[in-house]
Amino acid sequence: MNVLFKNIKELLQVRAADVSVVSGIDMKVLPTIKNAYLIVQNGFIAAFGSMDDCPRDWRHEVVDAQGKIILPSWCDSHTHIVYTGNRENEFVSRINGMSYQEIAENGGGILNSAKQLEKVSEEQLYKESKNRLEEVIRQGTGAIEIKSGYGLTVEAELKMLRVIRQLKNNYNLPIKATFLGAHALPTAFKNNKKGYVKLLIHELLPIVAKEQLAEYIDVFCEKGFFTAKDTALLLKAGQKHGLIPKIHVNQFNAIGGVQVGVEYNALSVDHLEVVCLEDIKALKNTSTIPVALPNCSHFLGIPFTPARALIDAGLPLALASDYNPGSAPSGNMTQVAALGCVKMKMTPKEVINAATLNGAYAMGLEKEVGSITVGKRANLILTKEINSYPYLFYAFGTNHIDSVYINGEKQDG
Repeated sequence: MNVLFKNIKELLQVRAADVSVVSGIDMKVLPTIKNAYLIVQNGFIAAFGSMDDCPRDWRHEVVDAQGKIILPSWCDSHTHIVYTGNRENEFVSRINGMSYQEIAENGGGILNSAKQLEKVSEEQLYKESKNRLEEVIRQGTGAIEIKSGYGLTVEAELKMLRVIRQLKNNYNLPIKATFLGAHALPTAFKNNKKGYVKLLIHELLPIVAKEQLAEYIDVFCEKGFFTAKDTALLLKAGQKHGLIPKIHVNQFNAIGGVQVGVEYNALSVDHLEVVCLEDIKALKNTSTIPVALPNCSHFLGIPFTPARALIDAGLPLALASDYNPGSAPSGNMTQVAALGCVKMKMTPKEVINAATLNGAYAMGLEKEVGSITVGKRANLILTKEINSYPYLFYAFGTNHIDSVYINGEKQDG
């Protein structure tokens, strides 16, 4: 697909190829070109610049973007979109006063989703999951990570991972798979966590590795779930099979998960609603990126990740949706970015950096997507006619997306 976008009101996130992540004060910088053009050839960004230099002899498709803005598609580095059913009854229970932890202790939460998933066929699970994937693509997501973790048995975890593989094979956008067998303790192992960890390491991980079903390994490192010691054991085992760590830490309590993540060279540490000075110190001068999930904070009514403390300490930060049935039933990344502005006191420039370039880095995709860079995939958002890019987050209840392009091809819907 060869396309010329002309008369672009503003082209956002224009980067050189060697910029893979932005940190600290650099997150306040968002390079743009006003009154711009952009050329896509064979699905990749081929050229861009001022309209003064726009080619006059273009003989392929032309899109007139007068009054509209183009930016890289959102890069959502933390989701759980492969699930079945919903947990709306728990939503009502929380409104009536039960906490997320109390619901989990009573057999709800992750275990509720696991019960539903165990009964559903792989075909039905794929059908439900592809609908969610198509939904988030329409909302501007052009690269996504998807976790297992609602299986909690050998068969059900493999079923989830095979559905993710089907999605990767059938949809032409970058999809990363993460093995999250250590999401919760299944009922059969309620009083035998050691036995479940052993099952994950000795039975499940070898199959996941042999069938190449995941690139990352994740653990829910939290009180009542998996300790820092458990997390270290699982990450070490995952690394032996070639899986890179990406872990859930500090959602409700700081129990040393950040330090374990850094020790095992985790690509990202995600959640961080609770952050200690020791966590910030541990993350400095490492390649591990913090990832905030504001949809979860919004939906559960828990604190938001202290973005200002992390960024002002010189760290990078990515934003992701955490799309899942229990604590963040939405994959709308524009909404995520708006929450970053409104609730986390990030600037529009910072949230765009966090949800594009840094989100790509948090999936190991910084060389493919996340910026307007020659040679990267033409995964793009074309806005409607708007005043400026901060308007995307200011008028947060309105859909400002005109079109989404994946590999230069306009998506339906």
